[in-house]
Amino acid sequence: MQPGFAPNIVALLNQNSIKIMAPTESKPMLRKETMSSLGKMILISGCAATLGTAAYGQTWPSKPVRFVVPFVAGGPTDIQGRMLGEKLGQRLGQQFIIDNRGGANGNIGMELAAKSPADGYTIVIATVGTWAVNPSLYKSMAYDPVRDFAPVMQVSSSPGVLVVHPSVPAKSVKELIALARSKPGKLDYGSSGVGGFGHISGALFCLMTKTEMVHIPYKSSAPSLTDLIAGQIQVLFNNAISTVPFIKSGQTRALAVTSLKRMSALPELPTIDETGVKGYDNSSWSAVAAPAGTPKEIVARLNSELNAILKLPDVMEKNAAVGADAVGGTPEQFGDYLKSEIAKFARVVKEAKISAQ
Repeated sequence: MQPGFAPNIVALLNQNSIKIMAPTESKPMLRKETMSSLGKMILISGCAATLGTAAYGQTWPSKPVRFVVPFVAGGPTDIQGRMLGEKLGQRLGQQFIIDNRGGANGNIGMELAAKSPADGYTIVIATVGTWAVNPSLYKSMAYDPVRDFAPVMQVSSSPGVLVVHPSVPAKSVKELIALARSKPGKLDYGSSGVGGFGHISGALFCLMTKTEMVHIPYKSSAPSLTDLIAGQIQVLFNNAISTVPFIKSGQTRALAVTSLKRMSALPELPTIDETGVKGYDNSSWSAVAAPAGTPKEIVARLNSELNAILKLPDVMEKNAAVGADAVGGTPEQFGDYLKSEIAKFARVVKEAKISAQ
């Protein structure tokens, strides 16, 4: 029963005073009156509970909201979280305080969010890695991406690019496949680390094209790009924002985009799917969720506000600048997409024999 409704219930009950007496055969009408009054009380209580839930959704938030980012400050997820948090705060009249909890490929922050009270005052923004890859990558985790969270919305999707060092003779995806098949295990591809976007992208590519390339993990994407430019590795699946300048300068050669949709920044670049590897699709996406059990009215309010925020001109401009496409949609759409992504990466991790170290 929500605060503020008790006086109304008391008033209603006073109007329908209840006298409970032991049932006897000589007073059948009294039994009927008693049961009728009890029914009224149950009905009134049920209505109060329903009204209380609706009011709770309308009055939320009444205090600052913790916005967990399961990565260190300064990264793309942190930047996006801060942008969304600022806009949510402006629209809802309360601060959305960013809480960076990096470590273990995002697992530490995700666990914190999963175990937080489901009262609408903790939400989390995370990526394809924490939502869909880590459950297969780690033998045991302290959270379940489906069971422990209430989906709010997929926020964005960012394609990656497949690039090679200029010395590599392949000038198209088909030529790269042919080269890799002619020299199994001789080409190296770098990534930001085991289970990261570049690693999964490369593993998926090798599985779908029946090729063999050697994975070289780095501590982040920056040194892997540096080594590609220096010719220490030959192939790289990397995020678009840090790679496009080196494509335009000629220091790397771009072959394709990893998503099913072409990039506006490089419209002439085909997708891997277009080149003949049908169904290849791997994008780095982000999404927002709350702890499981968070009131549906609050989830719906968050979803509505975030959908509106993604359409703001300045937000659209910032997303375009980093090569991200706004997604939006309903909680149910994100929930269904999440399940499909978990299944896809479970297959990739198993077949490519990837494990966290």
